[in-house]
Formats: sequence, structure tokens, C-alpha cells
Amino acid sequence: MLTLTELEDAINYWRQQRPASGEECALSPEVNALAGLYAMMIFHRRHEVALEQIDAQARQLIEAWLAS
Repeated sequence: MLTLTELEDAINYWRQQRPASGEECALSPEVNALAGLYAMMIFHRRHEVALEQIDAQARQLIEAWLAS
């Protein structure tokens, strides 16, 4: 299971690894993928989600963060 707090930590990790860029301060693809998951968890009022329910890209980013 991945908690909302853990997801926030993963987002912050990827924000440090791949900061926003350009004049528009666009999010990196990594942060954007996790931000979408975060938004859905907030919208559905979920405090945790099973890793098996997360799309492949977000799951890979979470796994990389956990291994760091």
C-alpha cells in the first residue's frame, strides 16, 4: 500500500531530481505522472492505494523513489 503521505514524499523527491523548467515552470514528466495519481486520491478521498492499482509509469517512479 502507498499512503498519501508517502506519495507526497515521492513527489518531493522527484521535484528535487527533476525541477520544474522553462518560463512556464512546467512540471517534469515524473512529477506530472505522480501529481495525477495524487489528484485522483484527493478527489476520491483515498488515504492509501495498492501499488497494483497504480499505472505502470507511476509505479516505476514510486519503486525508484523507494530504492533511493
